[in-house]
Parts: sequence; C-alpha cells; structure tokens
Amino acid sequence: MKKSSFSPAVILTLVILLGLLVWAGWYAIGAWQAMTGVHMSPLGWFFMILGAVVTFLLGAGLMGLVFYSSRHDLDR
Repeated sequence: MKKSSFSPAVILTLVILLGLLVWAGWYAIGAWQAMTGVHMSPLGWFFMILGAVVTFLLGAGLMGLVFYSSRHDLDR
C-alpha cells in the first residue's frame, strides 16, 4: 500500500476548506432562492454586469502584473 504524501495538517486544512466551500455554496443557493420575488430594472442589471466585468478585469490586470514582475525579477 502506498503511503499518502500529505501530512495530517494538510488533510485537515483541505477538509476545512472543502467544508467552507460547501457551506458558501449552500448559503449562496439559499440567498438566491430567497430573492425569487425581487424584480430588478434593466439599469440595475446593467450595473450588476458592469461591476462583475470591472471586477474580473481588475483581477486579471493585477494577476498580469504579478506575472510580469515575477518574469522580470521586479519582486525582490
């Protein structure tokens, strides 16, 4: 039998993180279903989509800067 390459601390951390992910999904689904009667105007949808796009672009830009600085040895 092959021995696991993970220590007990790593396994415990992964179990806790997986539990938090399941809890967050459960909470998000419950919140989404609780808002079934809420109606949002087209302007509200526009700004929600705009916020998601801007957040994604900001995250992608920051990750690009991290990779750029790592490749050019700027993160000492």
